[in-house]
Amino acid sequence: MKFKYFSVLVVLFFILGSKAQTPKEDILFSVDGEPVYVSEFLRVYNKNLDLVQDESQKDVDEYLTLFTNYKLKLKEAKALGLDEKESYKRELATYKKQLANSFISDAKVTEALVKEAYERVSNDVKANHILVRVDKDASPQDTLAAYNQILKLRERALNEGFDTVRQEVHNGQTIFGEELGYFTGFKMVYKFENAAYNTPVGEISQPFRTRFGYHIVKVFDKRKSRGERTVAHIMIGLNSQDANGDPEARINDIYKKINQGEDFEALAKQFSDDKSSAPNGGRLKPFSGGQLSAPEFEDVAFSLEHIGDVSKPFKTKFGWHIVKLYGKIPVAPFEVLKPELEAMVKRDDRSRLIDEALYSKLKKQYQISDKQPALDYFVSILNDNYFKRTWELPEDFTLNKPLVKIGDKQFTYNDFGLYLLKSQRGLQKREPFKIMVAKHYNAFLNSCLVKYKEDHLEFENEEFAHIVDEYRDGLLLFDLMESTIWNAANDSTEIQNFYKTHKANYSAPERIDALVASSSKQKPLKKVGKLLEQGMAVDQIKKLVNSNDNIEVIFTQGIMEASHQSLPKDYKFKKGLSKIYKHNSGYVLVQTKEVLPKTLKAFEDAKGAVISDYQEYKEMQWVKELRKKYKVIIDDKVLNEVKEKVREK
Repeated sequence: MKFKYFSVLVVLFFILGSKAQTPKEDILFSVDGEPVYVSEFLRVYNKNLDLVQDESQKDVDEYLTLFTNYKLKLKEAKALGLDEKESYKRELATYKKQLANSFISDAKVTEALVKEAYERVSNDVKANHILVRVDKDASPQDTLAAYNQILKLRERALNEGFDTVRQEVHNGQTIFGEELGYFTGFKMVYKFENAAYNTPVGEISQPFRTRFGYHIVKVFDKRKSRGERTVAHIMIGLNSQDANGDPEARINDIYKKINQGEDFEALAKQFSDDKSSAPNGGRLKPFSGGQLSAPEFEDVAFSLEHIGDVSKPFKTKFGWHIVKLYGKIPVAPFEVLKPELEAMVKRDDRSRLIDEALYSKLKKQYQISDKQPALDYFVSILNDNYFKRTWELPEDFTLNKPLVKIGDKQFTYNDFGLYLLKSQRGLQKREPFKIMVAKHYNAFLNSCLVKYKEDHLEFENEEFAHIVDEYRDGLLLFDLMESTIWNAANDSTEIQNFYKTHKANYSAPERIDALVASSSKQKPLKKVGKLLEQGMAVDQIKKLVNSNDNIEVIFTQGIMEASHQSLPKDYKFKKGLSKIYKHNSGYVLVQTKEVLPKTLKAFEDAKGAVISDYQEYKEMQWVKELRKKYKVIIDDKVLNEVKEKVREK
């Protein structure tokens, strides 16, 4: 892990749960006269006790050192004016706005949409559709023409057969007739999804409109979702060096050994090129339909019926695979999926329903009337210049006349007038002034309601206020570390100088150039050993010990470290032919051609580790300077009391 990310974690540990203290509380220490209270230290210490992996950080003295370093950095960040940077203010404002959405949205509407979404991701729909394209801002005449056309196509589909009409009318420009196959919730725009899920199997929906135009959908089937699979795989990469240029032949050899009764997991550990799963016998994390980037892999995994079933070798863009089924799980319970579904709902077209519910709630909270007589005045001052984007407010415009009041904030004619001025820039189509002003006013009022609520949320909601404070400090310290440590560590000259003075820390381990023969039995390896001693080539040995129908031995060769999956743990590097070792439920024989000694890594090979070490070194020096700049005073008596409290737990 790069040091910068460790530093961020330490920052997060300290900011979680912190808030302002009262002067009556015991002061544990001060930084340049600024007090830090016992309650804050204990709260942060106890909250993060289970998060830290380093046992030293659980020691109060060690943790106090980290905590004072954190406070020193925060002091420096404010002294440098980082909290006054426009980029900092913008990012904080953006975060507050995003966070506020989760606090002010209508929970009941969201809950209903999440439950509906769960029902839909639990079921798949198979459907085809016909679409008559029409722009969402099309004229009334074009819209009516498209609607009439889709009505006629539906009538034809009912009489002539849906797919017959679909294939005949598809032109890929104005009319689309497409096979959609199976899909689930969130795979289509919300209106389309509604039509598909609400149409009975075998029937054709009524026409409905999305942003693409008018559709009709025929539903062919509905089924329960395929759920989740847990599988293991053996993969031979397309460019695998161990496969000697023929990954398909190697995967087929492994498949034959599986059919001969050899252990799948042991073979995965020895031969799979997926280094992340090989140590676990090839096992992958559970996945559901559509989650993987290799559809072929998914299809094979879901086609396996019984636990323990093994697929035939198949190819994806990553290489050749054999898959074994370990688990079949249906769609997760609602409570498990709920957080993920809620996030998806808020990003989807469904969010409009949530927004509308929020606006209604805020109007009720701030007692805003649906009627607005003043709109007639704004209709009267508009003219055709508005559609040319050259309209201006009239000279006799009444700026300060009250328009609407939200809470304690009065909005005036001028506020809405300026909104109209700005809105003309994005005008897309001509429509009656009365309709246009009503739309703009609704948008203006809704945005003002939300903005007012957001601006006052820190005073209304304590939890929201705490989270914002945490992010505020975390963002500030991230900027400080980036400008002081991480960016400074990009100085190539300094990094190279650091490498030169610490070369001994960067070396490649001892390795071997070796051939490893693996088998489930000792006898074939004894034969391989004799043939290797006679100097016979590997390709010839393969032909003697293996056949098309029976693979006794698999060979792996190349440069290997002691940790290589093919090598037994107790193998000692030595040139020549080894004894036969028991390894991964089988046996291996190693022929070491050359032992490559431990060597210093070139700068380019060690660069990542050098940069990480340099960042750590630079931060340590920087913290020492901060301790000289800002005086830290610790109350030893209070510290001892803190230690007593910790020991009592």
